[in-house]
Amino acid sequence: MTKKRFAKQSEVIMTEMVLPNDTNTLNNLMGGKLMHWMDVVAAIAAQKHSTRIVVTASADSISFKHPIALGNVVTLKAKVTRAFNSSMEVYIEVFAEDIPANKKITTHRAFFTFVAVDQGGRPIEVPEVEPETEEEIELYEGALRRRQLRLVLAKRMDPKDAVELKSIFNLDEKKEEN
Repeated sequence: MTKKRFAKQSEVIMTEMVLPNDTNTLNNLMGGKLMHWMDVVAAIAAQKHSTRIVVTASADSISFKHPIALGNVVTLKAKVTRAFNSSMEVYIEVFAEDIPANKKITTHRAFFTFVAVDQGGRPIEVPEVEPETEEEIELYEGALRRRQLRLVLAKRMDPKDAVELKSIFNLDEKKEEN
């Protein structure tokens, strides 16, 4: 499959309101509920890019920097940053808005990886991503490093083969110095 698709074609914006059933005992959104919403919005973005069934392969670290309060409106934005054979990296941004107080903050950012599959659940090729904006290009260029890091941490790639990671740590240069 050689067809390319623009990153913006996969963009999805999802909005939810934090209701009492979504909260913990401190009246803040439960982390698991937020992760569920992030998985859903990212899966839709991956489906839009690939036009295939997708499954979640990984979710990078999600740190909870700001609590999201009961009654806040949560906006999740997702888009595919880069595609590899059958997998796609999806960038997610989460915003919490307290409408009566006129306050909106960015609460979370994360990268999820999805794999496109056929009806039998076997991985299937996906279109390449064509970044256009400065942000899309930056996310696209960093995706290979993030992918190699994920594979090394999952013990699916030998660190010696992670060429992109070597370049940011100057591992080859340090070896030559010793």
